[in-house]
Amino acid sequence: MATPSFPSIEDVHKGTPQGAVSAGNDASRDDAKSDYRQHVVSISTITTAIGGQIIHRDLSLSISRGEILGIIGNSGSGKSLLLRAVMGLLEPVNGTIRLFGEDIYAARHEDRTLINRRCGVLFQANALFSSLTVVENVAVPLRMLTNISELTISELVRLKILLSGLPLDASEKYPDELSGGMQKRAALARAIAVDPDLLLLDEPTTGLDPLMAEQIDDLINTIVRTMGMTAMLVTHDVDTLFTVCDRVAALVDGSIVALSPPRELERSDHPWVRQYLRAHPRKYISMTDSIRKGRT
Repeated sequence: MATPSFPSIEDVHKGTPQGAVSAGNDASRDDAKSDYRQHVVSISTITTAIGGQIIHRDLSLSISRGEILGIIGNSGSGKSLLLRAVMGLLEPVNGTIRLFGEDIYAARHEDRTLINRRCGVLFQANALFSSLTVVENVAVPLRMLTNISELTISELVRLKILLSGLPLDASEKYPDELSGGMQKRAALARAIAVDPDLLLLDEPTTGLDPLMAEQIDDLINTIVRTMGMTAMLVTHDVDTLFTVCDRVAALVDGSIVALSPPRELERSDHPWVRQYLRAHPRKYISMTDSIRKGRT
């Protein structure tokens, strides 16, 4: 059976049904489409800089459809900045970043809009609008990126709030009336509002207590797998790596020094990776595993 694929941006413009592949004469575009059948995110030898300071140098990384990739790294390694580059907010000095087979920094304005519709973002500090209620926050991307009716928006917002695990009585509350965990759920509901193909998450469990962090990990895992998304997740939380991620990329001083499934990462011989894992033992997972097995 042939492997199904999402439509490319060109297919969307032409109205090609999902799963169909349009013929083309441009070899480079055909290569990009072929790559997209396997990779939602394709980062090729990028170099980025801010204020003349190199952040990433000749960095390459791909994320397959349906995969959750975790990014870890030392302070100042450029983890969050790499996420910003993928969001389209930090253009590389050299190299390319392709989402869904399209070079996002070379794409036309209308193509960038279509790409944005297929991406959801969970920011580290949630970035909820303080003057808007939860319902209004979750509705923002639906109003900005779609032309659907207000009735449909209302129904979708309600659904995404339920999927996030928030009680409906929290819908009309403002962010400062919510706990940290509830704010994170509201931000996640907004991130998935448009049913994105790609979910970008920046430190989703930072500032949460261990129990709430585990709940958010489980929620992210369930939503991404159930909705058939691909995810790129920046974290410092080892528990998140082992419970959520399919692969982990270790970013040190702007370069990837290790890339593997989480358990294989434990066998890495890179000094920073070994030091990182020693400094962040998986104590909480061990404790919850014992509880689930009926031990205390």
